[in-house]
Amino acid sequence: MSEITFKTTKENINWQEVSDVLRRSGLSDHTAEEQETIFTNSYAVVFVYHEEKIIGVGRALSDGVCQAAIYNIALDDEFQGQGIGRTLITKLLDQVRGQNIILYTHPRTVALYEKMGFRRNKTAMCIFSGTEDSLKWMENQGFMLPQTFRFADEYGREDMKHK
Repeated sequence: MSEITFKTTKENINWQEVSDVLRRSGLSDHTAEEQETIFTNSYAVVFVYHEEKIIGVGRALSDGVCQAAIYNIALDDEFQGQGIGRTLITKLLDQVRGQNIILYTHPRTVALYEKMGFRRNKTAMCIFSGTEDSLKWMENQGFMLPQTFRFADEYGREDMKHK
């Protein structure tokens, strides 16, 4: 296999390549300039290179003490299934070690993260900006549960009723 390297600093990054990886993965349509702002303002980053080209990215937000959130984990399709994505995630986790970590992921990758020690969280909540169609797409893809969804053990509970 050709040369794969990992970088955990933000200097000398080709932001267009970052934007392209995220666009190919379906995670973001932000411009290169916006990606530079997004990643530069992140607490931790990982960039994966195949030779001189960025083929994977990941980032985390954190207070640097106790709470972190992982976002934008992407790896080009042809490099998946080779342990590169697992290494990307491990290098990101190393930068937020000792903190509580939340992760927002694609439904297809839940099992991967479970193998790495993540557990699903029953009470996570989200607010997404977007059109009604984009929010419906996210629901249909399994990113979000339907509005007012309740787990079986929540039916009949007074604190679970919409008021």
